[in-house]
Amino acid sequence: MTLRVTSPQFKENARRALADRQLQKALGNVEQNFIEKRRQVAAKLPEFDLLRDAARDLKDHTLAHLDLYLEAYERRVTAAGGQVHWAVTAEEACGVVLDICQRLGARLVTKGKSMISEEIGLNDFLLSHDIAAVETDLGEYIIQLRHEPPSHIIAPAVHLNKEQIEADFRRVHTGFPAERNLEEPTSLLAEARSVLREKFLAADVGITGANFLVAETGTSIIVTNEGNGDLTQTLPKAHIVLASVDKMVPTLEDVSLFLRLLARSATGQEMSVYTTFSTGPRRAGDPDGPGEYHVVILDNGRSAMLGGEFREMLRCIRCGACMNHCPVYHAVGGHAYGWVYPGPMGAVLTPSLVGIDKAGHLPNASMFCGRCEEVCPVRIPLPKLMRHWREREFERHLSPAAMRWGLGLWAAFARRPRLYRFATRIAMKMLSLLSLGFGRFRWLPFARGWTKYRNFPAPEGVTFQAAWKRREKKA
Repeated sequence: MTLRVTSPQFKENARRALADRQLQKALGNVEQNFIEKRRQVAAKLPEFDLLRDAARDLKDHTLAHLDLYLEAYERRVTAAGGQVHWAVTAEEACGVVLDICQRLGARLVTKGKSMISEEIGLNDFLLSHDIAAVETDLGEYIIQLRHEPPSHIIAPAVHLNKEQIEADFRRVHTGFPAERNLEEPTSLLAEARSVLREKFLAADVGITGANFLVAETGTSIIVTNEGNGDLTQTLPKAHIVLASVDKMVPTLEDVSLFLRLLARSATGQEMSVYTTFSTGPRRAGDPDGPGEYHVVILDNGRSAMLGGEFREMLRCIRCGACMNHCPVYHAVGGHAYGWVYPGPMGAVLTPSLVGIDKAGHLPNASMFCGRCEEVCPVRIPLPKLMRHWREREFERHLSPAAMRWGLGLWAAFARRPRLYRFATRIAMKMLSLLSLGFGRFRWLPFARGWTKYRNFPAPEGVTFQAAWKRREKKA
Protein backbone atom coordinates (compact mmCIF):
# COMPACT_ATOMS: atom_id res chain seq x y z
CA MET A 1 0.00 0.00 0.00
CA THR A 2 1.10 3.56 -0.58
CA LEU A 3 1.91 5.05 2.78
CA ARG A 4 -0.17 8.21 2.98
CA VAL A 5 0.78 10.90 5.47
CA THR A 6 -1.85 10.60 8.20
CA SER A 7 0.08 12.38 10.92
CA PRO A 8 -2.65 15.05 11.24
CA GLN A 9 -4.86 12.26 12.62
CA PHE A 10 -2.34 11.38 15.35
CA LYS A 11 -4.80 11.93 18.20
CA GLU A 12 -7.43 9.72 16.57
CA ASN A 13 -4.79 7.10 15.74
CA ALA A 14 -3.56 7.17 19.33
CA ARG A 15 -7.05 6.70 20.76
CA ARG A 16 -7.58 3.61 18.61
CA ALA A 17 -4.18 2.26 19.62
CA LEU A 18 -4.88 2.74 23.33
CA ALA A 19 -8.16 0.82 22.96
CA ASP A 20 -6.54 -2.07 21.05
CA ARG A 21 -5.85 -4.76 23.66
CA GLN A 22 -3.85 -6.99 21.33
CA LEU A 23 -1.64 -4.07 20.31
CA GLN A 24 -1.08 -3.07 23.92
CA LYS A 25 0.05 -6.60 24.76
CA ALA A 26 2.44 -6.66 21.78
CA LEU A 27 3.92 -3.26 22.67
CA GLY A 28 4.84 -4.60 26.08
CA ASN A 29 7.42 -6.78 24.35
CA VAL A 30 9.17 -3.69 22.97
CA GLU A 31 9.59 -2.17 26.39
CA GLN A 32 10.71 -5.40 28.04
CA ASN A 33 13.04 -6.87 25.43
CA PHE A 34 14.86 -4.03 23.67
CA ILE A 35 15.63 -1.88 26.71
CA GLU A 36 17.20 -4.56 28.88
CA LYS A 37 19.22 -6.08 26.03
CA ARG A 38 20.68 -2.72 25.10
CA ARG A 39 21.55 -1.99 28.72
CA GLN A 40 23.40 -5.26 29.08
CA VAL A 41 25.53 -5.02 25.93
CA ALA A 42 26.34 -1.35 26.54
CA ALA A 43 27.50 -2.18 30.07
CA LYS A 44 29.89 -4.81 28.68
CA LEU A 45 31.63 -2.21 26.51
CA PRO A 46 33.44 0.30 28.76
CA GLU A 47 34.15 2.67 25.88
CA PHE A 48 30.52 2.73 24.69
CA ASP A 49 29.93 6.40 25.55
CA LEU A 50 33.27 7.43 24.04
CA LEU A 51 32.26 5.66 20.84
CA ARG A 52 29.03 7.66 20.84
CA ASP A 53 30.98 10.90 21.12
CA ALA A 54 33.24 9.85 18.25
CA ALA A 55 30.26 8.83 16.10
CA ARG A 56 28.57 12.17 16.72
CA ASP A 57 31.70 14.09 15.72
CA LEU A 58 32.27 11.93 12.65
CA LYS A 59 28.70 12.42 11.47
CA ASP A 60 28.99 16.17 11.95
CA HIS A 61 32.23 16.21 9.95
CA THR A 62 30.66 14.18 7.13
CA LEU A 63 27.60 16.43 6.93
CA ALA A 64 29.83 19.53 6.85
CA HIS A 65 31.65 18.13 3.80
CA LEU A 66 28.82 16.07 2.34
CA ASP A 67 29.18 17.37 -1.21
CA LEU A 68 32.82 16.26 -1.38
CA TYR A 69 32.08 12.80 -0.03
CA LEU A 70 29.13 12.28 -2.37
CA GLU A 71 31.29 13.16 -5.36
CA ALA A 72 34.07 10.85 -4.17
CA TYR A 73 31.54 8.05 -3.70
CA GLU A 74 30.21 8.43 -7.23
CA ARG A 75 33.73 8.27 -8.68
CA ARG A 76 34.46 5.05 -6.77
CA VAL A 77 31.19 3.40 -7.79
CA THR A 78 31.77 4.28 -11.42
CA ALA A 79 35.34 2.96 -11.27
CA ALA A 80 33.99 -0.34 -9.91
CA GLY A 81 31.59 -0.70 -12.84
CA GLY A 82 28.45 0.60 -11.15
CA GLN A 83 26.29 3.66 -11.71
CA VAL A 84 25.03 6.34 -9.34
CA HIS A 85 21.66 7.99 -10.00
CA TRP A 86 20.76 11.25 -8.25
CA ALA A 87 17.12 11.82 -7.26
CA VAL A 88 15.90 15.09 -5.80
CA THR A 89 12.34 13.87 -5.18
CA ALA A 90 10.53 10.63 -4.46
CA GLU A 91 9.03 10.70 -7.95
CA GLU A 92 12.46 10.91 -9.54
CA ALA A 93 13.73 7.99 -7.46
CA CYS A 94 10.75 5.82 -8.44
CA GLY A 95 11.28 6.78 -12.07
CA VAL A 96 14.92 5.71 -12.01
CA VAL A 97 14.06 2.31 -10.53
CA LEU A 98 11.26 1.80 -13.05
CA ASP A 99 13.54 2.63 -16.00
CA ILE A 100 16.08 0.02 -14.86
CA CYS A 101 13.41 -2.63 -14.32
CA GLN A 102 11.72 -2.02 -17.66
CA ARG A 103 15.00 -2.05 -19.56
CA LEU A 104 15.77 -5.46 -18.06
CA GLY A 105 12.25 -6.74 -18.69
CA ALA A 106 11.69 -7.31 -14.98
CA ARG A 107 8.35 -8.62 -13.77
CA LEU A 108 9.40 -9.68 -10.28
CA VAL A 109 11.56 -7.70 -7.85
CA THR A 110 12.80 -8.90 -4.47
CA LYS A 111 13.57 -6.34 -1.79
CA GLY A 112 15.69 -6.20 1.32
CA LYS A 113 14.33 -3.93 4.03
CA SER A 114 14.50 -0.31 2.94
CA MET A 115 12.78 2.55 4.73
CA ILE A 116 13.54 4.76 1.75
CA SER A 117 11.39 2.54 -0.46
CA GLU A 118 8.57 3.04 2.06
CA GLU A 119 9.19 6.78 2.02
CA ILE A 120 8.87 7.00 -1.77
CA GLY A 121 6.01 4.49 -2.09
CA LEU A 122 8.02 2.26 -4.40
CA ASN A 123 6.07 -1.01 -4.12
CA ASP A 124 2.75 0.43 -5.26
CA PHE A 125 4.48 2.47 -7.95
CA LEU A 126 6.07 -0.64 -9.44
CA LEU A 127 2.84 -2.60 -9.14
CA SER A 128 1.03 0.11 -11.11
CA HIS A 129 3.48 -0.71 -13.93
CA ASP A 130 2.88 -4.49 -13.69
CA ILE A 131 6.04 -5.20 -11.68
CA ALA A 132 5.57 -7.15 -8.45
CA ALA A 133 7.84 -6.26 -5.53
CA VAL A 134 8.17 -8.89 -2.80
CA GLU A 135 9.56 -8.00 0.63
CA THR A 136 12.04 -10.62 1.85
CA ASP A 137 12.73 -9.49 5.40
CA LEU A 138 10.40 -11.70 7.45
CA GLY A 139 8.76 -8.84 9.30
CA GLU A 140 8.33 -6.84 6.10
CA TYR A 141 6.95 -9.89 4.32
CA ILE A 142 4.35 -10.43 7.05
CA ILE A 143 3.08 -6.87 6.97
CA GLN A 144 3.07 -6.90 3.16
CA LEU A 145 0.63 -9.82 3.32
CA ARG A 146 -1.54 -7.65 5.56
CA HIS A 147 -1.20 -4.52 3.39
CA GLU A 148 0.14 -2.61 6.38
CA PRO A 149 3.09 -0.24 6.77
CA PRO A 150 5.90 -1.02 9.24
CA SER A 151 5.22 -0.13 12.86
CA HIS A 152 8.92 -0.01 13.80
CA ILE A 153 11.99 0.73 11.69
CA ILE A 154 13.89 -2.42 12.73
CA ALA A 155 11.02 -4.70 13.83
CA PRO A 156 8.25 -3.88 11.34
CA ALA A 157 5.80 -6.54 12.61
CA VAL A 158 6.35 -5.96 16.32
CA HIS A 159 2.68 -4.99 16.70
CA LEU A 160 1.47 -8.50 15.75
CA ASN A 161 1.15 -11.77 17.67
CA LYS A 162 1.78 -15.33 16.50
CA GLU A 163 -1.91 -16.11 16.01
CA GLN A 164 -2.39 -13.20 13.64
CA ILE A 165 0.62 -14.24 11.57
CA GLU A 166 -0.61 -17.83 11.41
CA ALA A 167 -4.01 -16.65 10.15
CA ASP A 168 -2.36 -14.56 7.44
CA PHE A 169 -0.17 -17.46 6.30
CA ARG A 170 -3.17 -19.77 6.05
CA ARG A 171 -5.10 -17.13 4.12
CA VAL A 172 -2.32 -16.40 1.59
CA HIS A 173 -0.27 -19.61 1.35
CA THR A 174 -3.01 -21.71 -0.21
CA GLY A 175 -0.63 -24.22 -1.80
CA PHE A 176 0.24 -25.87 1.52
CA PRO A 177 -1.74 -28.62 3.32
CA ALA A 178 -4.56 -27.15 5.37
CA GLU A 179 -3.79 -29.43 8.33
CA ARG A 180 -0.16 -28.30 8.65
CA ASN A 181 1.10 -27.19 12.06
CA LEU A 182 1.82 -23.46 12.26
CA GLU A 183 1.67 -23.11 16.02
CA GLU A 184 5.40 -22.74 16.53
CA PRO A 185 7.52 -19.76 15.38
CA THR A 186 9.94 -22.20 13.73
CA SER A 187 7.17 -23.64 11.54
CA LEU A 188 6.07 -20.15 10.50
CA LEU A 189 9.66 -19.30 9.64
CA ALA A 190 10.15 -22.50 7.62
CA GLU A 191 7.03 -21.82 5.58
CA ALA A 192 8.01 -18.23 4.85
CA ARG A 193 11.48 -19.40 3.85
CA SER A 194 10.11 -21.96 1.38
CA VAL A 195 7.89 -19.33 -0.25
CA LEU A 196 10.61 -16.69 -0.42
CA ARG A 197 13.25 -19.04 -1.84
CA GLU A 198 11.17 -19.35 -5.00
CA LYS A 199 10.96 -15.57 -5.21
CA PHE A 200 14.72 -15.16 -4.81
CA LEU A 201 15.38 -17.58 -7.67
CA ALA A 202 12.77 -16.03 -9.97
CA ALA A 203 13.50 -12.34 -9.36
CA ASP A 204 14.89 -10.23 -12.19
CA VAL A 205 16.01 -7.32 -9.99
CA GLY A 206 16.99 -7.07 -6.33
CA ILE A 207 16.52 -3.86 -4.33
CA THR A 208 18.07 -3.16 -0.94
CA GLY A 209 18.47 -0.20 1.30
CA ALA A 210 21.82 0.79 2.76
CA ASN A 211 22.86 1.34 6.33
CA PHE A 212 26.03 3.07 5.11
CA LEU A 213 27.63 4.28 1.87
CA VAL A 214 31.44 4.43 1.97
CA ALA A 215 33.03 7.30 0.03
CA GLU A 216 36.50 5.76 0.17
CA THR A 217 35.57 2.58 -1.74
CA GLY A 218 32.15 3.14 -3.33
CA THR A 219 30.72 0.39 -1.11
CA SER A 220 27.16 0.01 0.12
CA ILE A 221 26.61 -1.84 3.40
CA ILE A 222 23.51 -3.52 4.75
CA VAL A 223 23.08 -5.03 8.21
CA THR A 224 20.58 -7.89 8.65
CA ASN A 225 19.88 -10.89 10.86
CA GLU A 226 18.30 -13.11 8.20
CA GLY A 227 20.59 -13.20 5.18
CA ASN A 228 17.79 -12.08 2.88
CA GLY A 229 19.87 -9.09 1.87
CA ASP A 230 22.60 -11.33 0.47
CA LEU A 231 20.18 -13.35 -1.67
CA THR A 232 18.47 -10.15 -2.85
CA GLN A 233 21.79 -8.70 -4.01
CA THR A 234 23.55 -11.66 -5.57
CA LEU A 235 20.94 -13.71 -7.46
CA PRO A 236 19.09 -11.26 -9.78
CA LYS A 237 20.35 -9.61 -12.96
CA ALA A 238 20.75 -6.25 -11.26
CA HIS A 239 21.17 -4.92 -7.75
CA ILE A 240 19.65 -1.50 -6.99
CA VAL A 241 20.64 0.26 -3.77
CA LEU A 242 18.24 2.90 -2.42
CA ALA A 243 19.80 5.33 0.04
CA SER A 244 19.41 8.90 1.24
CA VAL A 245 22.27 11.40 1.12
CA ASP A 246 22.84 11.22 4.88
CA LYS A 247 23.97 7.56 4.76
CA MET A 248 27.45 8.64 3.67
CA VAL A 249 30.52 7.62 5.73
CA PRO A 250 34.08 8.65 4.76
CA THR A 251 36.08 5.40 5.14
CA LEU A 252 35.79 1.70 5.93
CA GLU A 253 37.54 2.33 9.24
CA ASP A 254 34.80 4.80 10.11
CA VAL A 255 32.19 2.16 9.34
CA SER A 256 33.70 -0.09 12.03
CA LEU A 257 32.91 2.61 14.59
CA PHE A 258 29.24 2.76 13.61
CA LEU A 259 28.90 -1.02 13.47
CA ARG A 260 30.01 -1.26 17.10
CA LEU A 261 27.14 1.07 18.02
CA LEU A 262 24.37 0.06 15.63
CA ALA A 263 23.45 -3.47 16.71
CA ARG A 264 24.01 -2.72 20.40
CA SER A 265 21.63 0.22 20.20
CA ALA A 266 19.08 -1.48 17.94
CA THR A 267 18.62 -5.07 19.10
CA GLY A 268 21.02 -5.48 21.99
CA GLN A 269 23.42 -7.59 19.94
CA GLU A 270 27.15 -7.09 19.87
CA MET A 271 27.00 -7.50 16.09
CA SER A 272 24.23 -8.36 13.65
CA VAL A 273 24.34 -11.81 12.05
CA TYR A 274 25.05 -10.48 8.55
CA THR A 275 26.99 -7.37 7.60
CA THR A 276 27.24 -7.32 3.80
CA PHE A 277 29.56 -5.10 1.76
CA SER A 278 28.77 -4.57 -1.96
CA THR A 279 31.06 -2.78 -4.37
CA GLY A 280 29.98 -2.84 -8.00
CA PRO A 281 28.62 -5.64 -10.22
CA ARG A 282 29.98 -9.14 -10.68
CA ARG A 283 33.58 -9.22 -11.88
CA ALA A 284 35.27 -11.78 -14.08
CA GLY A 285 35.96 -14.82 -11.97
CA ASP A 286 33.30 -14.01 -9.33
CA PRO A 287 31.14 -17.08 -8.57
CA ASP A 288 27.98 -15.00 -8.27
CA GLY A 289 26.71 -11.45 -8.14
CA PRO A 290 24.54 -9.11 -10.20
CA GLY A 291 25.35 -8.16 -13.77
CA GLU A 292 24.49 -4.53 -13.01
CA TYR A 293 24.95 -2.40 -9.89
CA HIS A 294 22.98 0.82 -9.43
CA VAL A 295 22.82 3.22 -6.50
CA VAL A 296 19.90 5.66 -6.29
CA ILE A 297 20.76 8.47 -3.87
CA LEU A 298 17.72 10.40 -2.69
CA ASP A 299 17.54 13.92 -1.31
CA ASN A 300 13.80 14.45 -0.74
CA GLY A 301 14.20 17.45 1.55
CA ARG A 302 17.40 16.52 3.34
CA SER A 303 19.57 19.19 1.71
CA ALA A 304 17.25 21.80 3.16
CA MET A 305 17.91 20.34 6.61
CA LEU A 306 21.68 20.69 6.19
CA GLY A 307 21.66 24.44 6.50
CA GLY A 308 19.08 24.74 9.27
CA GLU A 309 18.45 24.00 12.91
CA PHE A 310 17.43 20.38 12.20
CA ARG A 311 20.79 19.41 10.74
CA GLU A 312 21.59 17.20 13.75
CA MET A 313 18.73 14.87 12.77
CA LEU A 314 20.77 13.81 9.74
CA ARG A 315 23.18 12.01 12.07
CA CYS A 316 20.55 9.29 12.58
CA ILE A 317 21.72 5.73 11.81
CA ARG A 318 18.19 4.24 12.07
CA CYS A 319 18.80 2.01 15.08
CA GLY A 320 15.36 2.55 16.63
CA ALA A 321 16.73 3.02 20.15
CA CYS A 322 14.77 6.24 20.64
CA MET A 323 11.43 4.56 20.02
CA ASN A 324 12.45 1.47 22.02
CA HIS A 325 12.81 3.72 25.06
CA CYS A 326 9.98 6.18 24.38
CA PRO A 327 6.95 6.00 26.74
CA VAL A 328 4.69 7.47 24.05
CA TYR A 329 5.73 4.86 21.49
CA HIS A 330 5.20 2.15 24.13
CA ALA A 331 1.64 3.42 24.57
CA VAL A 332 0.49 3.87 20.95
CA GLY A 333 2.92 2.01 18.66
CA GLY A 334 4.28 3.08 15.31
CA HIS A 335 1.17 3.28 13.14
CA ALA A 336 -0.25 6.11 15.23
CA TYR A 337 2.51 8.42 13.96
CA GLY A 338 0.95 8.26 10.52
CA TRP A 339 3.97 7.91 8.24
CA VAL A 340 7.19 5.99 7.68
CA TYR A 341 9.19 7.12 10.71
CA PRO A 342 7.65 6.68 14.18
CA GLY A 343 8.79 7.58 17.65
CA PRO A 344 10.98 10.54 18.63
CA MET A 345 13.09 10.38 15.46
CA GLY A 346 9.89 10.49 13.40
CA ALA A 347 8.61 13.41 15.45
CA VAL A 348 11.59 15.40 14.17
CA LEU A 349 12.22 13.90 10.73
CA THR A 350 8.64 13.71 9.45
CA PRO A 351 7.93 17.46 9.78
CA SER A 352 11.27 18.11 8.08
CA LEU A 353 10.30 16.00 5.07
CA VAL A 354 6.54 16.55 4.71
CA GLY A 355 6.03 19.89 6.50
CA ILE A 356 4.93 20.95 9.95
CA ASP A 357 1.45 21.63 8.59
CA LYS A 358 1.03 17.88 7.95
CA ALA A 359 2.91 16.63 10.99
CA GLY A 360 2.33 19.22 13.70
CA HIS A 361 1.02 16.71 16.24
CA LEU A 362 4.19 14.63 16.25
CA PRO A 363 6.59 17.05 18.02
CA ASN A 364 3.91 17.36 20.70
CA ALA A 365 3.73 13.57 21.18
CA SER A 366 6.47 13.58 23.77
CA MET A 367 6.82 13.65 27.54
CA PHE A 368 10.23 15.32 27.15
CA CYS A 369 11.64 12.77 29.57
CA GLY A 370 14.89 12.81 27.60
CA ARG A 371 15.27 9.02 27.33
CA CYS A 372 15.56 9.23 23.53
CA GLU A 373 18.53 11.59 23.71
CA GLU A 374 20.04 9.56 26.54
CA VAL A 375 20.24 6.38 24.43
CA CYS A 376 20.86 7.80 20.93
CA PRO A 377 24.15 6.31 19.64
CA VAL A 378 25.00 9.54 17.80
CA ARG A 379 23.69 11.85 20.53
CA ILE A 380 20.94 13.59 18.56
CA PRO A 381 19.29 16.16 20.89
CA LEU A 382 15.79 15.00 20.00
CA PRO A 383 13.91 16.93 22.74
CA LYS A 384 15.59 20.16 21.64
CA LEU A 385 14.67 19.55 18.02
CA MET A 386 11.07 18.78 18.96
CA ARG A 387 10.96 22.07 20.85
CA HIS A 388 12.14 23.84 17.70
CA TRP A 389 9.25 22.32 15.78
CA ARG A 390 6.82 23.37 18.51
CA GLU A 391 8.13 26.91 18.16
CA ARG A 392 7.60 26.79 14.39
CA GLU A 393 4.11 25.44 14.87
CA PHE A 394 3.23 28.22 17.32
CA GLU A 395 4.73 30.94 15.11
CA ARG A 396 2.64 29.80 12.15
CA HIS A 397 -0.55 29.61 14.26
CA LEU A 398 -0.87 25.88 13.57
CA SER A 399 -1.19 24.86 17.21
CA PRO A 400 -4.73 24.61 18.71
CA ALA A 401 -6.36 27.88 19.63
CA ALA A 402 -6.78 26.80 23.25
CA MET A 403 -3.07 26.15 23.54
CA ARG A 404 -2.17 29.53 22.03
CA TRP A 405 -4.66 31.26 24.32
CA GLY A 406 -3.28 29.45 27.36
CA LEU A 407 0.33 30.23 26.50
CA GLY A 408 -0.61 33.84 25.85
CA LEU A 409 -2.22 34.09 29.26
CA TRP A 410 0.80 32.50 30.92
CA ALA A 411 3.13 34.90 29.05
CA ALA A 412 1.12 37.86 30.29
CA PHE A 413 1.72 36.73 33.87
CA ALA A 414 5.35 35.77 33.23
CA ARG A 415 6.13 39.30 32.04
CA ARG A 416 4.94 40.60 35.41
CA PRO A 417 7.02 38.78 38.05
CA ARG A 418 5.21 40.08 41.11
CA LEU A 419 1.80 39.23 39.69
CA TYR A 420 3.13 35.81 38.55
CA ARG A 421 4.43 34.98 42.04
CA PHE A 422 1.19 36.10 43.66
CA ALA A 423 -1.00 34.13 41.22
CA THR A 424 1.01 30.92 41.47
CA ARG A 425 1.06 31.15 45.27
CA ILE A 426 -2.75 31.45 45.35
CA ALA A 427 -3.19 28.67 42.78
CA MET A 428 -0.94 26.35 44.79
CA LYS A 429 -2.96 26.86 47.95
CA MET A 430 -6.30 26.41 46.18
CA LEU A 431 -5.23 23.21 44.42
CA SER A 432 -3.80 21.84 47.66
CA LEU A 433 -7.12 22.51 49.44
CA LEU A 434 -9.19 21.06 46.56
CA SER A 435 -7.25 17.81 46.68
CA LEU A 436 -8.89 17.18 50.08
CA GLY A 437 -5.73 15.67 51.44
CA PHE A 438 -5.51 12.89 48.83
CA GLY A 439 -2.48 14.45 47.17
CA ARG A 440 -3.90 13.90 43.69
CA PHE A 441 -6.81 14.70 41.39
CA ARG A 442 -8.86 12.28 39.36
CA TRP A 443 -10.51 15.15 37.50
CA LEU A 444 -9.56 18.74 36.76
CA PRO A 445 -11.03 21.27 34.33
CA PHE A 446 -8.91 21.75 31.21
CA ALA A 447 -6.90 18.62 32.11
CA ARG A 448 -9.19 15.78 31.07
CA GLY A 449 -6.62 14.56 28.53
CA TRP A 450 -4.37 13.78 31.49
CA THR A 451 -6.83 12.71 34.20
CA LYS A 452 -8.67 10.32 31.89
CA TYR A 453 -5.68 7.98 31.99
CA ARG A 454 -3.79 8.90 35.18
CA ASN A 455 -4.09 10.91 38.39
CA PHE A 456 -2.84 14.49 38.49
CA PRO A 457 -0.59 15.17 41.49
CA ALA A 458 -1.65 17.93 43.84
CA PRO A 459 0.90 20.65 44.72
CA GLU A 460 2.81 20.19 47.95
CA GLY A 461 4.61 22.88 49.91
CA VAL A 462 5.57 26.21 48.38
CA THR A 463 6.20 27.17 44.75
CA PHE A 464 9.55 26.47 43.14
CA GLN A 465 10.37 30.18 43.07
CA ALA A 466 9.62 30.54 46.78
CA ALA A 467 11.73 27.48 47.59
CA TRP A 468 14.59 28.83 45.50
CA LYS A 469 14.39 32.21 47.24
CA ARG A 470 14.63 30.53 50.64
CA ARG A 471 17.66 28.54 49.47
CA GLU A 472 19.36 31.70 48.25
CA LYS A 473 18.81 33.40 51.59
CA LYS A 474 20.32 30.45 53.45
CA ALA A 475 23.31 30.42 51.11
